Amino acid sequence: MASILDYCDGVARTDFAPGTTLLAEGESSGRLYVLSSGSVEVLRGETRVAVIADPGSVFGEMSVLLGLPHTATVRAASPVAAFVFEDAEAFLKSRPEIAFFLGRLLAQRLNAATTYLVDLKRQFEGHGNHLGMVGEVLESLIHQQHEEFTLGPEQAADPRL
Repeated sequence: MASILDYCDGVARTDFAPGTTLLAEGESSGRLYVLSSGSVEVLRGETRVAVIADPGSVFGEMSVLLGLPHTATVRAASPVAAFVFEDAEAFLKSRPEIAFFLGRLLAQRLNAATTYLVDLKRQFEGHGNHLGMVGEVLESLIHQQHEEFTLGPEQAADPRL
């Protein structure tokens, strides 16, 4: 099975010193990073959410796919080497297999979050505090569907679609 790192051949690897911010929460960069080596910390506000050191880990995908500012800050926790795709949207459109990989990755994350929320709902369903709202959060995750679907420019001209 191919790794996302296999698709980075020919892309310049960039080195980052510890403490360097790769993505800043609330900003839009249009970039996608694929970790080659080192570790990064993911922060929401001042809260450290995770430290990631797995080669092939991807950062910036949510912002690119949603067309929204970054939802977290990603900062080098050690010396880091990463492949940087400056125009991530164009890269993903040109490599549908990578877009599919990211879709699967995001679906796995959503499944994990939903499973956790279902467990919380079971535990705190009868409580009147904020944990009793877990059902509303789950419902919004499941029913948040967009009616619109926009083809990319290359498919819009295809008469079969």
